[in-house]
Amino acid sequence: MSLPLENSARPSDGGLAEGVDAAIQAALADKRLVGAVVLIAKDGELAYHRAAGLADRENDVAMQEDAIFRLASITKPIVTITAMRLVEQGRIGLDDPITKWLPDFRPRLPDGSEPVIRIRHLLTHTSGLGYTFAEEQDGPYHRAGVSDGLDTPGRSIADNLQRLATAPLLFAPGEGWQYSLAMDVLGGTIEKETGGNLDTAVAELVMRPLGLSDTAFSVRDRNRLAAAYMNAEPEPQRMGDEAIMPILDGTIRFAPDRIFDPGSYQSGGAGMVGTASDVLAILETVRKGGAPLLSTDTVKAMMADQAGGHMQPQQPGFGFGYGWSVVVDPVEAQVPFSAGTIKWGGVYGHSWFIDPKKKLTAVALTNTALEGMWGQFTIDLRDAIYAAL
Repeated sequence: MSLPLENSARPSDGGLAEGVDAAIQAALADKRLVGAVVLIAKDGELAYHRAAGLADRENDVAMQEDAIFRLASITKPIVTITAMRLVEQGRIGLDDPITKWLPDFRPRLPDGSEPVIRIRHLLTHTSGLGYTFAEEQDGPYHRAGVSDGLDTPGRSIADNLQRLATAPLLFAPGEGWQYSLAMDVLGGTIEKETGGNLDTAVAELVMRPLGLSDTAFSVRDRNRLAAAYMNAEPEPQRMGDEAIMPILDGTIRFAPDRIFDPGSYQSGGAGMVGTASDVLAILETVRKGGAPLLSTDTVKAMMADQAGGHMQPQQPGFGFGYGWSVVVDPVEAQVPFSAGTIKWGGVYGHSWFIDPKKKLTAVALTNTALEGMWGQFTIDLRDAIYAAL
């Protein structure tokens, strides 16, 4: 299932096209982005679509609408949907302890006690786990050599979970919110439950029912894979075999060729590649109520704040559902989104949102980190969309 890309923007969307074109052109002209694919659906119809800039600057390859991108954290909502299908099938329970599937994964609190981490804690990032990129260089994740799922080609899931379990939890499960490797742990849980790899589970439970084939944990067509770039002056720098860049108070490590190494564990939080049209099809399925993947009640629960308000001290006006952030109070959040909007992104340079009240879904995949995830481009794009409504 996908919206037809051959459709041109409808005449009534002329203002939308003009504003979004301007946002894209400004980012390209200022050399903040190398290339991008932007798709916007309104009322279930494709209202805007454009590929702009270059997929591979050094080889002068133009961006195409069917370009394949390293998705980074856009993997998370896809794996979340996979998990929620297993919940609906009665194979995984939200309140089940993860030791039911991963008996050796028993991280402890700083006082040495061992709390119970449940499936819902993984889905909402309230487990007490963290990310290596979010800590200082001498932190416990660094000392244990934990991979964030973007780096360390050839690492197995068993090895990474063993390392992760040696680091102390940041808080007792359910008592805080911290963006984390929880989705990688969930990926390991899904593999144990299904008896296969994560790619197979995602394909069977999400991709095939929607008729999608380009989004997976391996690259179907390397000729369509966009090169990866990162913020730099005077223009974005192409990532090499390894790349390190600052993010928040830490640093993030990339290994763009990790996707080609079959020995690399399939990261439930960051390991997939895919196209903008596939991502839009998945998100539109959610916006429309979940069929044929999930029930309406399940989708409603996923789109509500399930983190007990613990995210708001870090991001005022936002909560976290299952797989994405939720706009709880647009005024407090200082955003034009409607209350109930869900959104997230990907560190390779992506952003997306669903505004259910306005029946609006937007996907912007770029090949430039971090501009395409939370730079000025994302603000200009958002504002251009809402100015046209």
